[in-house]
Amino acid sequence: MADRTEPASAPPEMRKARWRHIGPGIVVAATGVGAGDLVATLLAGSKFGYTLLWAAVIGCVVKVALAEAVGRWHLATGRTLFEGWRTLGAWTSVYFAIYVVIWGFVYGATAMSSSALPLVALFPDGPDLKTWGILTGLAGLAFVWFNRYAVFEKVMTVLVGVMFVVVVYVAIRVSPNAGDAFAGLWPTLPDGSLLYTLGLIGGVGGTITMAAYGYWVNAKGWTDIGWLKVMRLDNRVAYITTGLFVVAMLLVGAELLHSTNLSLESGDKGLVDLGDILEERYGAATANLFLVGFFATSFTSLIGVWHGVSLLFADFVENVRGGRGAGDGSAKEVAAGSRERSLPFRAYLLWLTFPPMTLLWLDEPFAIVITYGVLGAFFMPFLALTLVWLLNTDRTPRQWRNGALSNSLLTVSGMLFIVLCVQQIRDLPW
Repeated sequence: MADRTEPASAPPEMRKARWRHIGPGIVVAATGVGAGDLVATLLAGSKFGYTLLWAAVIGCVVKVALAEAVGRWHLATGRTLFEGWRTLGAWTSVYFAIYVVIWGFVYGATAMSSSALPLVALFPDGPDLKTWGILTGLAGLAFVWFNRYAVFEKVMTVLVGVMFVVVVYVAIRVSPNAGDAFAGLWPTLPDGSLLYTLGLIGGVGGTITMAAYGYWVNAKGWTDIGWLKVMRLDNRVAYITTGLFVVAMLLVGAELLHSTNLSLESGDKGLVDLGDILEERYGAATANLFLVGFFATSFTSLIGVWHGVSLLFADFVENVRGGRGAGDGSAKEVAAGSRERSLPFRAYLLWLTFPPMTLLWLDEPFAIVITYGVLGAFFMPFLALTLVWLLNTDRTPRQWRNGALSNSLLTVSGMLFIVLCVQQIRDLPW
C-alpha cells in the first residue's frame, strides 16, 4: 500500500551523535529487563556456567536491530508505529486491542508483586506483599500521571544507574573466573541448553515496550530523519549497557550457584533467595544492596510500562477514532506531550493499576497467567516481522529502507521468536 510519497527536497542535515542526547534507549532497555529476566539469566548461569555467555551477547545484538528499526520508522516516515501497522490491515488493530487489554491486566499485577518482593525482604517488619504491591502500583500511577517525559527519563536513568552499579558490584564480589568467562563467548550448546539459549537470545530485554521506543524518541524531540545518527548511538549505548548487566547476572549465576550446586526458586522469588545466599556469604550490607538493585530493576519496568504502553494505547485509540495520525504531524504532537495528557493515556494507566490489584489476592490466577503467557509469546514475532514488512515497502522512503544486515537480523529474530512462541504453547498443561 503506497500512501506516502518521497519528498524531492535536499537531504536532511544529520545531527551529531553526542552522549548528551542519550535517553530513550536507556528507558526502553531498562523497561524490558525485569526481575523475571534476571532470574532466567541466573538460572542459565546456575545450570550451564559460563557456556551460554555468547547467547546473551547475541540477544543484545537482536534487540539493537529491533529498536533501531522502530526508531528509524518513526524518524523516516513521521508516523507512529501503530499508524504503520494500520496500513497492513485491520487485523493488526484487532490483535493489538485484544493483546493490550489482557496483557495489561496481568502485567499490572506481575509488576506490582515484583516491585513489592524486595521491599518485603528489606523491611520484614513492615507491610505485607499485597500492601507493598498496591503502594508501588499507586506510586507508579502518580509518578507517570503528574510528570512528563523529561522527568520520567531522568528518573529512569537514575534507577538504571543503581541497577547497573549494584549488579556489576555483585558480579565482581563473587570473583568470576575470567578465563572461563571468555571461553563462554564461543558458541556452544550443552545438552539440554537449547531452550535456555533461545530464552537468553530472545527473552531478556524484549517486550511490548520495544514498540514504545519510537514514541519515546518522538517525546525526546527527535521527530525527523536528521536525528538518525543520534538515535542509533542512543540505541547502541543502551543495549551495550543492558548486555553488560545481563552478562553480570549470568556470571553471578555461574560463580555463586553453578559452582556450589545451589538452587533458586523459579519466578521473581528467586532473587529473594539470592539475597539470602549473598547475606550468608558476604554479609547483610551486600544482600541489602542487592535488594535495592532488585527493586530498581522491577520499578523501572513498572513505570516504563505505565508510560510507554499507555502511549501505544493512546495512539491506538486516536487511530481507531480517525483522529490525529495518517501522516498529519502526529509525531510532533507526541513530542509536545499531547498524548501524555490525553484521556486514553490516563485511562490505560488506571487499567494497569486498579483492576490488576484484584489478582494480588489470588494465590494462583492460573488461567489468566496462561493466557498472558501465550499472548505475550506472540508479540515479539509480530513486531519483528511487521517491521520487515513496513521497512521494505514504499511505506518507507527508499533511502531509509532496510539494508541486508537489518533484514537479516529482523528476519532471524522473527523466526527465533516464532520458535519461542511454539515452545510456550507446547508447555501449556493441556
